[in-house]
Amino acid sequence: MNVLLKSVTIISPLSPEYHKKKRDILIKNGRIDRIATSIRDAGKVKTISLPNLHVSPGWFDSGVCFGEPGFEERETIANGLDVAGKSGFTSIVLQPNTNPLPDSSSDIVFMKKSAVNVATRLHPLGTLTVNSEGKTLAELFDMHQAGAVGFYDHKRPQEQGNIVKIALQYAQNFDGLVFSYPLDADLASQGLVHEGEVSTRLGLKGIPAFAEELRIKRDLAVLEYTGGKLHFPTISTASAVELIADAKEKGLDVSCSVALQNLWSTDEALHEFDSDYKVRPPLRSEADRKALRDGLRKGIIDMVTSDHTPINIELKRVEFEQAAYGSLGLESMFGILNSIYSTPTAIGILLRGRERFGLRRPILAKGEEADLTLFDPDEYYVYTRDMCHSTSKNSLFFGSKCKGRVYGTLANSILNIRK
Repeated sequence: MNVLLKSVTIISPLSPEYHKKKRDILIKNGRIDRIATSIRDAGKVKTISLPNLHVSPGWFDSGVCFGEPGFEERETIANGLDVAGKSGFTSIVLQPNTNPLPDSSSDIVFMKKSAVNVATRLHPLGTLTVNSEGKTLAELFDMHQAGAVGFYDHKRPQEQGNIVKIALQYAQNFDGLVFSYPLDADLASQGLVHEGEVSTRLGLKGIPAFAEELRIKRDLAVLEYTGGKLHFPTISTASAVELIADAKEKGLDVSCSVALQNLWSTDEALHEFDSDYKVRPPLRSEADRKALRDGLRKGIIDMVTSDHTPINIELKRVEFEQAAYGSLGLESMFGILNSIYSTPTAIGILLRGRERFGLRRPILAKGEEADLTLFDPDEYYVYTRDMCHSTSKNSLFFGSKCKGRVYGTLANSILNIRK
């Protein structure tokens, strides 16, 4: 596909020649052919001219769930990737939250084959243990060879420290990335929300912040002993940020992410018992939210994730205690981040993370493959259910005032634009 992007403002910190400049961009056969002050529309070219059009290298999301296989009623891979592209993401990491769970190379191959000829590239995770039961390591090397970019028992705490030790040792043979969900299940017990004043007031069982911190301390000690690459997905406490900062100071090869909802909301939002606010990790205190925002801005937290988790309606429209965990996040990611941070900072955050998974960050320059996100950073709007393109409609961001609207993506020689 040949595309001419007219009068775009380029936001690309790694391309200082063009950063914050207004240019035309010509893409031919999937590659950036020219970047100039003005390019005439010549020949068979699709011209894109949109209000206040900005372009950056394509964004990355390290934590997305869909449903297929097994839970197609929540979200198919095809629809999920279409939503991701229209939300500005040209690469996503798919979480192992399906039925069956992806604990073999054939499962990874299935997911990769389900994601061809689309603008957004899918990079699957395999489970760390067989059936995510926490007892026996899954086929890590075979899954790595098939295209898995890491290994994770999705949101299941690893109670056996020896499994973490063996996984870190074994994965070093092929530079594999081991995930550990930061929660001590015994301390969390039957908790549903953050343990504090709000949980006491509402009469809901709480999950103490200490349950997250204790597990991080254990696994950092294991990492220091074994070496290897360790990733903590979706940390949620101020103490976790401090622990990660200290570990990096010591030279440990550790990374972490934060979920979008923990940057935006606190446990004060639970007073209506709205099950869309039932997420894991739970919404924490204002002090935790501030520490997470600061940690992400400073780079202590390596990346943000939408933690996009579609849930079918019958699992959400029940009493709060019985409702399933999870919220959508892909479509609201930019509007929320751009409301918290400046636009250049928000874009910089959305570009982070690929390298941790062994993926190349896209470069906006002549001759490079076109891997681009198109957006307007200045439009204000309230995100509503009517705007949601996901099959499921469980978002705690409905009703939030957002800044910045995404037009779509141009990547993998495919244009995916919202209508």
